[in-house]
Amino acid sequence: MKIAIASGKGGTGKSTVATNLAYLLSKKYPNVALLDCDVEEPNCQIFLNPQISETEEVHLPTPKVDSEKCISCGRCAEVCQFNALATIKGKVLIFEELCHSCGSCLLACPSGAMTESKRTVGEILYGKTSSLELIEGKLKIGEAKSPPLINAVKDFGDKLNNEIQILDCPPGTSCPVISAIDGVDFVIMVTEPTPFGLNDLNLAVEVVKKIGLPFGVVINRHEKDNTLIEDWAKEKNIKILAKIPSERKIAECYSKGNLILKHLPEFEKYFKPLLEIIKEVK
Repeated sequence: MKIAIASGKGGTGKSTVATNLAYLLSKKYPNVALLDCDVEEPNCQIFLNPQISETEEVHLPTPKVDSEKCISCGRCAEVCQFNALATIKGKVLIFEELCHSCGSCLLACPSGAMTESKRTVGEILYGKTSSLELIEGKLKIGEAKSPPLINAVKDFGDKLNNEIQILDCPPGTSCPVISAIDGVDFVIMVTEPTPFGLNDLNLAVEVVKKIGLPFGVVINRHEKDNTLIEDWAKEKNIKILAKIPSERKIAECYSKGNLILKHLPEFEKYFKPLLEIIKEVK
């Protein structure tokens, strides 16, 4: 079973929910993994402090030109839908950051001048705590596209055959989020009770609805006298899964890089309702 933790914007507490839910589940189920798919800014490792035992580079095939075979016909540039190739004064220029590794240029080259080389886009780190596995993706600095690395993290996780996977997704509603939530069983949307949080939550919910995935909402930094999200959810007939209070203790624990439920077990009651959703999905 795969549960994605997503949010319409950064800073809502998505990773807080992901790490603490994974930790809580690992106390009840024997085979739980947390996949940090927020590959541009992964931070789950900070809170879990796992023993990293394996690293793996992730590569993408990139076209390479043999100048001796190239006849400067320009066919490779013509078929490229992403403008990753250009022919100027008889020379083929390759813009790697635009390449989608589709291989069309290799198929179109009449002289066999196009081959493939490997370009490193990031790495995967695998580690364990006493009860939880962590798979983390780290995008290479300057790399423009994260979905290939996100997919590699998910593929690595699938090889482990975990009973439950919690996926910490990138924030927002763009391609990286779609890559992360594709194929999951349920999406937990994390928001905060502010106009900004509501605006971006509304956008994210529309994305999940279009994909057709079941979902619910967690309100982080919840205050009893602030019903902004709850009123909206009631109007939209969207289920509120849990409410995590706005507490100084939680903020201090988070600021120190500590796992809330490990250091403040009295707050477990706020995360426990999420276990019922896990049971329903199973």
